[in-house]
Amino acid sequence: MGAGGRTSVPPSNRTVEADYAKRVPHEKPPFSLSQVKKAIPPHCFQRSVIRSFSYVVYDLTIAFCLYYAATNYFHKLSSPLFYLAWLLYGAVQGCILTGVWVIAHECGHHAFSDYQWLDDTVGLVLHSGLLVPYFSWKYSHRRHHSNTGSLDRDEVFVPKKKSSIAWWSKYLNNPLGRVLTLTITLTLGWPLYLAFNVSGRPYDRFACHYDPYGPIYSDRERLQIYISDAGVLAVSYGLIRLVMAKGLAWVVAVYGVPLLVVNGFLVLITYLQHTHPALPHYDSSEWDWLRGALATVDRDYGILNKVFHNITDTHVAHHLFSTMPHYHAMEATNAIKPILGEYYRFDGTPFYKAMWREAKECLYVESDQGAQNKGVFWYNNKL
Repeated sequence: MGAGGRTSVPPSNRTVEADYAKRVPHEKPPFSLSQVKKAIPPHCFQRSVIRSFSYVVYDLTIAFCLYYAATNYFHKLSSPLFYLAWLLYGAVQGCILTGVWVIAHECGHHAFSDYQWLDDTVGLVLHSGLLVPYFSWKYSHRRHHSNTGSLDRDEVFVPKKKSSIAWWSKYLNNPLGRVLTLTITLTLGWPLYLAFNVSGRPYDRFACHYDPYGPIYSDRERLQIYISDAGVLAVSYGLIRLVMAKGLAWVVAVYGVPLLVVNGFLVLITYLQHTHPALPHYDSSEWDWLRGALATVDRDYGILNKVFHNITDTHVAHHLFSTMPHYHAMEATNAIKPILGEYYRFDGTPFYKAMWREAKECLYVESDQGAQNKGVFWYNNKL
């Protein structure tokens, strides 16, 4: 698995399973971040306003064409095809708008252009349109990148130790329980994270992405949290006016269902990027930034890799160099693989299979019994 060459004989299931379960090294790597950076062609770090905007125009053009076709032609279809067309529209439009979400994510990392004000303006508009508080997420996500893999300070999808998992977890450790857990996670996970910090790091008091005075933010960030809230409120007001003019069913079909797909994919993408049995997590006694950044995995979403602007299969490079534009990330990934060696993890399992497998196998983390490095934790599922 990973960057291996072609073989005339398909690997056996046992070989694939052994490769999948092989742990990423947790020792301090024999290379530095500067050595990794030197392996990447310098042009990969160059940001182009024109090229970045071309992706915005491309995505929004496709989104508008889908909207135009749905609102002008679907009503002419017979009853079964009418509902099928709207379901297909919701799924496809949701994927396209996930790409728009990713571009706004680029803006949050200052990877869109050389101008911070332009990045923040574009990011605020695009994320607000998807009901995301842009600056609020930008700052918490930045802290995630600063503390990836840390059990004490990471911001999102922080795994629990076995001693901290809820008492009802054992009742959900079965196929029906996993279906229920995944359904709730993919539908409500994103709004619950924003509103109540569900799956985020624990704070000493209530944490909410909409609260300018919450513990997530510093004093100098509070004004921008107000701006984020204003953006979400403005779009929400526009949606209310649309409901009054067009009806709730129209707004749900045109906007609500695609947004549900967007929210589901961004939660799934983030979950699978940081949840894998082969990836370590660290407590404060072992954690350092480079090892934490390497404790991520590139995934294969098939054709959706391109739709999502390769945020799925170039995530390791993104964590190492988050200001790099997405359109250079694949070239950079190929350049750093020889340097990273076993520290690079790629899993080509189809994302829907990986989702089910990780939900089954990655329930909590614990350190190996008898191991010298007690501060290194691995996923387990034995309840």
